[in-house]
Amino acid sequence: MIQQNFIQLYQDSFKKNWDLPALTDYKGGTSYTYGELAETIAKLHLLFSDLGIQKGDKISLIGRNHSSWSVVFMATITYGAVIVVPILHEFNPESIEYIIAHSDSKLVFVNKSLWGTMDRDNVKVPVFEIPSFALLKSDDESVKEKMKMPDERLKSRYQERFTKEDIRYADVSNEEVVCINYTSGTTGFSKGVMITANNLAGNITYGQKLNLLFTGERNLAFLPMAHIYGCTFDFLYALATGVHITLLGTTPTPQNLIIALKEVKPKLIFTVPLIFEKIYKKKILPIIDKPIVKVLLKIPGINNLILNKIKKSLIESLGGNFREVVIGGAALNAEVEAFFYRMKFPFSVGYGMTECAPLISYDHHDNFIPTSCGSVLDEIMEARIDSGDPENIPGEIQVYGENVMKGYYKNPEATEAAFTDDGWLKTGDLGIIKDKRLFIKGRIKNMLLAANGQNIYPEEIESRLNNLPYIAESVIVLREYKLVALVYPDVAAVTANNITRERLEEIMLENKGILNKAVAHYEKIISIEIVNSEFEKTPKKSIKRFLYS
Repeated sequence: MIQQNFIQLYQDSFKKNWDLPALTDYKGGTSYTYGELAETIAKLHLLFSDLGIQKGDKISLIGRNHSSWSVVFMATITYGAVIVVPILHEFNPESIEYIIAHSDSKLVFVNKSLWGTMDRDNVKVPVFEIPSFALLKSDDESVKEKMKMPDERLKSRYQERFTKEDIRYADVSNEEVVCINYTSGTTGFSKGVMITANNLAGNITYGQKLNLLFTGERNLAFLPMAHIYGCTFDFLYALATGVHITLLGTTPTPQNLIIALKEVKPKLIFTVPLIFEKIYKKKILPIIDKPIVKVLLKIPGINNLILNKIKKSLIESLGGNFREVVIGGAALNAEVEAFFYRMKFPFSVGYGMTECAPLISYDHHDNFIPTSCGSVLDEIMEARIDSGDPENIPGEIQVYGENVMKGYYKNPEATEAAFTDDGWLKTGDLGIIKDKRLFIKGRIKNMLLAANGQNIYPEEIESRLNNLPYIAESVIVLREYKLVALVYPDVAAVTANNITRERLEEIMLENKGILNKAVAHYEKIISIEIVNSEFEKTPKKSIKRFLYS
């Protein structure tokens, strides 16, 4: 058990950082100091009390990153063993309704625009709007009365003025479940990961131990906070450390991000591979693929000048003020990773999963080793490989420790299947381990078996393929023991260069030849098939492969 109590982290942080800025909406400009955040949380606590919210009750929270979303999340977990159910705004309405019902939520907070897409008859509990906290639906007339005059009730409760001495949050054991995070938006198949206060305390105190951020510094929260990666590090870790969080609140396209990063100038950037892969393909690859640049990059001394110029330009475009970029959520393209490492860009690749809230392994960028995803967290996590030769033969990565979930909500069968007989969590990922560093090879369910019995990891082939001309994304599938590449083209590039369908097919044939020269004989593809729509993805932007196999 982690010694630091999770809820106490915020009681202490809000008091210590009372006058410092806590939350700012990038769009709209709403801001809270830590003191104002604590006071707004107190108003919601009064509302929860009036509505009869009790220990073990759940509150669903649906919307984009926003200060009001943050307030509801913190009010829920600090109220006292009440469980927050964050739901990604990208889930379809049927999935949202399913999760509200399956989680047994007693209240719902939702963006009004999302509420308009839902079947209101399927939601049987009071519904409140964010950011206004206005009541949208209730079958109980008394709820409307309890919504009146929250400011007056607060003054009455706290004798006219709420002060830092009034912050006294419930005594919640680290053993308690404080969050249920649903892993998928597929109706009927979502699994609610029961995350304890101890799981979150393990991640947050580890971040503080690493000194990733310091009091008064700024970060930009653009990963969805309804997903555990963004929630834990862009939000919960930052709030526990006295950081000023700017919430992007809009789609993090490369253009939106670069503008916001230049304005906010964060000290640390948490991101996913897709964003850096797009930057590499759109901004860097056109430069380094020029014949003259290819020649210059092979000349000692001159190559470093070119790399330093590219690195300086990239750092400035990302705000120019960060210590490190932390990439997680999925595997980073190997070619992209190799180039960023070559130019000594300050980045690191970590590894985790929702079931570990999320962190399993990480290395500071000074210690990062290419193709690895960091070292298993000291003291709080252990990892092993289900293989006869864990350093050389890939096997399933299994983990044990403080960050591991309690189980899946109302799903004992899935919980039992997720653990080994001796209590280790089965990650479903294949990898090897050397000196506590994990090296991921792919997902077990994604691994393909060639006719000769050779294991094929499609992610490694796709990583090469996705860097070839006019390819946006790809999926490798096995048909009669032959590999076929399904490819969604880079539509913007195709349009900009007036590429006809016939020419595009010729280019794909050329890409096939380039790829097959670069891979092992058993990894060669027999054809490339162009698909007309983007591949359907999970909230982490991983392709739902099962739809295409």
